Amino acid sequence: ARMDAAPQRSAVRTVTPEQQDAFLRETRIAKLATLNADGSPTMVPVWFDWDGSTAIVFTSRSSPKVRRINADPRVALAVEQPLGVTEAWVTIEGTAAVEETGGMELARRLAQRYYSAERAAAALADWEKMADQWVVIRITPKRIRSG
Repeated sequence: ARMDAAPQRSAVRTVTPEQQDAFLRETRIAKLATLNADGSPTMVPVWFDWDGSTAIVFTSRSSPKVRRINADPRVALAVEQPLGVTEAWVTIEGTAAVEETGGMELARRLAQRYYSAERAAAALADWEKMADQWVVIRITPKRIRSG
């Protein structure tokens, strides 16, 4: 498959690409799966942003996630509805790349979405002290599944 080809999309129930995009644009916690050196998966919760074609996450450049992605870029990002509402989920399977710039900008944008104004201000005050340590992880889908 060509790298620039549209990702494969499949669904357990009928979910259109437009519904998948709308779901991914909502503020939700995602779970990012990366691969350890021995090939075993590990997963961590992350904040993310979706632009309609890629998902982006920010993290510290010294994060184990960055080391794992640099060693093996295959990842999955799972996003679901919370318990107590109609089941819905989207999983992105693809590859990740670490981008050296834009991490602090993304942190500022996502803090406003995920935290109250007061908590965002406090967190950002600390994060700004290490602004040059933040990087972006960009996830390019090969397959998007939903249900």
